[in-house]
Amino acid sequence: MNTNKKQTETRGDSSLGNDHVSRRRFLGAAVAGLGSVSLLPGCGGSSSTGATAAAVPSNAVASKPGAVPVGTVASEGPEVTDLKFGIIALTDCSPIVIAHEKGFFKKYGINSTVAKQASWAAIRDALSNGDIQGTHMLIGMPIASTMGLLGSPKKPMVIPWLLNRNGQAITLKAELKGKVAADPKALKPLVDQAKAAGTPMTFAMTFPPGTHAMWMRYYLAAGGINPDTDVALATIPPPQMVANMKVGKMDGFCVGEPWNARSIVDGIGFTSVTTQEMWKDHPEKVCAFTAEFAEKNPKTIKAVLKALHEASVWLDEMDNRPEQCQIVSQATYINCPPEIILGRLQGKYDYGDGRVVDDPNYMIFSQRNCNYPQAKYAKWWLTQFRRWGMVEGAPDYEGVAKQVMRADLYEEAMKEIGYAHGGPNDEPETLFDGITFDPTASEKYATSFAVHSMKG
Repeated sequence: MNTNKKQTETRGDSSLGNDHVSRRRFLGAAVAGLGSVSLLPGCGGSSSTGATAAAVPSNAVASKPGAVPVGTVASEGPEVTDLKFGIIALTDCSPIVIAHEKGFFKKYGINSTVAKQASWAAIRDALSNGDIQGTHMLIGMPIASTMGLLGSPKKPMVIPWLLNRNGQAITLKAELKGKVAADPKALKPLVDQAKAAGTPMTFAMTFPPGTHAMWMRYYLAAGGINPDTDVALATIPPPQMVANMKVGKMDGFCVGEPWNARSIVDGIGFTSVTTQEMWKDHPEKVCAFTAEFAEKNPKTIKAVLKALHEASVWLDEMDNRPEQCQIVSQATYINCPPEIILGRLQGKYDYGDGRVVDDPNYMIFSQRNCNYPQAKYAKWWLTQFRRWGMVEGAPDYEGVAKQVMRADLYEEAMKEIGYAHGGPNDEPETLFDGITFDPTASEKYATSFAVHSMKG
């Protein structure tokens, strides 16, 4: 079955530039208000999974990456020059989109096509069968595919690049305002009551081994709620979250932006907690490849990483974020008005229940050693697979992390362009429930939780 039928593609080296939507028009739209935007499965009023295609003018000029040193392109070009990248309609697809739109892929010898996919399962399958060569992906997906877990055919995949940190959230339905704020313990009596009545509350995430699933599980468990026995967990593609909550199919969801902000604009939900509040600077999306493709085409992988580096530095120039939103808001990418995307990218968080904050830990793309594929993050995901019975017995924490997280490719690519990264980091991490993860004692951590569904 061709899993790529439902997708939207942009091909070649293209740039919308500053002329596509003027800053005056964009800011005017923001001032005019957000409430008039229509709601459908996609944010902008049409399905984000339709099989339409759009070409963008091929007139990109590569932008300079600010003050970060970038050397000359290696004399030997990539083994493969035509690459198709998969994305899902989420703000954190931006590094791939900007590398494509701003000509950074082209600069390093890559003729890029960006193809929007209908779901994370479709992206996994498209990468596995070669319909796409690189992809925007949830960090847990290459780990699960490498191990053949959670319905994933066993297909080794690698992560040589982390696309972003922070910027996701847990949204609860509007009817829970005043009953639950940031503390999931306030949900426990409501969950118990619904379970006793035979109508368990329903919470959604986007894919079982992914980040949204782990954040939702961790959040519920921190409130004393077992996500496997006390509530119903549903899998919903990101752009469809808001529409499903609007028709009453769920009590809460975890997803990336802009869909949490979208729910507030439409008055159907509010943010309980952001994921950066749960774990500051947590890893989020990655750029993934099959292990087979990476083995055969290491120069191609490094060319992609160099382009993503330039795109990521561009994205972390805050003055560029309005233009970022103009570009990624297109129907071929996120399909959402840019003013809805922009606020949280600037750290302006209206939770929708009276809480309004300026959050310094907004989504980042290159800062604070963001892109280094740390082995400890794969280990943390394995601890959660262990905790929730997705593996039986202790997994090979060290072996799987080494196989999937390809710091060698990252380090080689950054050395070739003269970029001094922060290197590997094995320091412990403490999440919002006060429990500390020590990556040197992963199994001890995995088996320490009072709420779990462990097997073996």
